[in-house]
Amino acid sequence: MKMAKKAALPVPATKPAPLAFRRSSLVEAFLAGRSPRTMAAYRQDLASFARFVGAESVDEAALLLLVNGRGSANETAHAYRADLLDRKLSPATVNRRLAALRSLVKLARLIGAADFSLDVASVKSESYRDTRGPGLVGVRSMLENLTRKTSPKSLRDAALVHLLFDLGLRRGEAVALDLEDVDLQAGTVSILGKGRTEKEALTLPETTRAALEAWTAARGGAPGPLFVNMDRARKGDRLTGRSVARLVGSLGEAVGLTVRPHGLRHAAVTAALDLTGGDVRKVQRFSRHRDLRTLTRYDDNRLDLGGDVARLVAAGV
Repeated sequence: MKMAKKAALPVPATKPAPLAFRRSSLVEAFLAGRSPRTMAAYRQDLASFARFVGAESVDEAALLLLVNGRGSANETAHAYRADLLDRKLSPATVNRRLAALRSLVKLARLIGAADFSLDVASVKSESYRDTRGPGLVGVRSMLENLTRKTSPKSLRDAALVHLLFDLGLRRGEAVALDLEDVDLQAGTVSILGKGRTEKEALTLPETTRAALEAWTAARGGAPGPLFVNMDRARKGDRLTGRSVARLVGSLGEAVGLTVRPHGLRHAAVTAALDLTGGDVRKVQRFSRHRDLRTLTRYDDNRLDLGGDVARLVAAGV
């Protein structure tokens, strides 16, 4: 495995740390007020940068980035960007890690710990090329395969797939759920959406409510995570996003499909557009996308407008 390069960032012995660093941690201020999921993601991104510069902590990495001024900071950030690309990380991962650094420096500037901005560009991303996922037939096959089994694990997996597809949940939203977030009597589940600070209650379709009822009965009424690990070594622990990816992948393989958790959300949004006749405003309420342009990508891929024009052109030859 390729080791991350260490950036050359000499720290002058005579230059004092900015006042803001002596009073409190910039990183703590940067993370304050964010959701647990967002905080964990940013910590991971900053830890990646700390390893790159050879710092012992994210606080030390922040100091190393800022203490030598604009030129050194931007040089280091560009070297970090190149290293991320050399490691063949996805554009989304590279851009998220660079965005974390830019946001950190922006806060430092706001509180007087820096007098510059970080000028490192994101990389071009080809996101949302495949927005259709496994499709309705694929999801139905996965659920039908699960209903043939009655083990607690199968009941858990069925409830999870229903939430990921029926409500179009992101896997992070699903694994963050606690038992108390589910109100079967009211027929709702309260989720903390991406970039949100307050939970919102979503109405459960009857099939989804029934799947959750079956799983919670098998799970038991002890407070804590809704979806728990059932392996012996980690039994009772909260199911992680990585575990969900493996779980969904296995369920897809069982019916001859390659499926990712976000593919279920893709399938749900595409199905919603099909069933509403392409009503992007209505589907936006379902998918909770903040930017309507994201849904237009789904709609374009759903309709295959480019393919329609290609067929017209070919027919004229």
